[in-house]
Amino acid sequence: MSRFAPALAAAEPVNTPEPLPLRRALPPAEPFPLAALGPVLERAARAIMDRVQCPDAIAAQSVLGAASLAAQAHADVIIPATGHARPLSLFLVTVAASGERKSAADGEALEPLRRREEALRDQYARARPSYENAKAAWDEARKKALGKAKGDYAAGRDALERLGPPPVPPLAPMLLVREPTLGGLHKLFGEAEPSLGLFSDEAGGFLGGHGMSEENRLHMAAGLSELWDGAPIRRVRVGDGATILPGRRLAAHLMIQPGVADRLLSNVELGQQGLLSRLLVAAPASLAGTRMQRAADPHSRTALDAYTRRLLDLLELDAPKQDGALKPRRLELDGRAADLWRALADDTERQLGPGGTLEPVRGFANKLAEHAARLAGVIQLTEVPQAGSVGGEAMERGIALARFYAGEALRLFHTGAIPPEVVQAELLLSWLHADWGKPLVGIAHVYQRGPNSIRTKAKARAAIDVLEEHGWLHPMPDGAETDGKRHRDAWRVIPPLSQVSRL
Repeated sequence: MSRFAPALAAAEPVNTPEPLPLRRALPPAEPFPLAALGPVLERAARAIMDRVQCPDAIAAQSVLGAASLAAQAHADVIIPATGHARPLSLFLVTVAASGERKSAADGEALEPLRRREEALRDQYARARPSYENAKAAWDEARKKALGKAKGDYAAGRDALERLGPPPVPPLAPMLLVREPTLGGLHKLFGEAEPSLGLFSDEAGGFLGGHGMSEENRLHMAAGLSELWDGAPIRRVRVGDGATILPGRRLAAHLMIQPGVADRLLSNVELGQQGLLSRLLVAAPASLAGTRMQRAADPHSRTALDAYTRRLLDLLELDAPKQDGALKPRRLELDGRAADLWRALADDTERQLGPGGTLEPVRGFANKLAEHAARLAGVIQLTEVPQAGSVGGEAMERGIALARFYAGEALRLFHTGAIPPEVVQAELLLSWLHADWGKPLVGIAHVYQRGPNSIRTKAKARAAIDVLEEHGWLHPMPDGAETDGKRHRDAWRVIPPLSQVSRL
């Protein structure tokens, strides 16, 4: 219960109109186009929905993210208009409240990745002792070679050249990371597999952590955007010097709470930087209240076993590499697929102009055709791991998925876009109800004790103005006394509507 309830009960009754919501309601979510996932992923998604009783998009995004990680090491899709190779890396974001079975769905979908990590750990455990022995022998040989040279530069150089480079350590057996900083992620790419996944069934810790703090947010966003683009990692660190790591790939699936999603998707800086246009976001309707106890269909286990085997086929397949860097093969679109892709690109362009359907999400729409090609490539390799091109059927599926994500972008980014001042007002209202818990508040209370992001008088005033406009704060014309002090600028706080109805 809110701390506000006892204070409300003791306060003088005030007859005021019911406060207005701070945001308009979102249009209802469209069903996820499960059939567009292709047979392997569709059956797996439906099996997860059956076993876990989660919303369709949670299951679909979970298997699609895992498939992206499995496929991205092997091929880059070729964009017909430019001939450029683009990674099969997908950055997926799923918005769902607590209790929507996010963790259970993620657990089913990531099973092949966990099995592959287990196999990599076994390989690492066998290879590590041999490496340590070889490294110790190399160190000793180097020491002896330099000793024999007795300070002679040429002799020492020749001896070291004959010795050769030190042994290369085995790769760290990791595929999945949850809450990295950008520096930590870059370091891991230098020590672990060149194809990794950023997966979290509760990504609020990552998005609210140090790596995405206010001072680091743009740096992290730029780094993630470069990884989505397939650009080489470039690091300059004191002590480590300069490092360039080409041929790295990152897939991502982040599940977040609606409140976290609001702050992410309405962040102006992230929109301008370009990270948001690289995200494929889905926010399905809740199934709460409909998930009655029942036995799962036995065929669901069969579908998940087939999905696990197929992704393991991809994960165990040797990825083309050179000097530790991935060299994915070129995955061209066949004739029909290329025609479909061009039609999508042209149709999207027509909708970008003034008054066009996609004008409100122009940044995302500019990448829509590329999203479709990436999705088609992932689906193609999931169905046929050794495929040499993207066929028309896979392209149709990629386009159907891309159009779904465009609809979600319009619904969530545009229709559901929240101005920054409203976000701050929501934070303040939550603090007033949950933490402040008193019927009266002064402006000094807000900027001295309120949320960290509202710790200036100007920001406090802006948030208060929004709450006053919506009827959640009522000004006290003569000021008010609270906490034993007189406050010239003070307001009466309207409690949560649920508490008003109970009192």
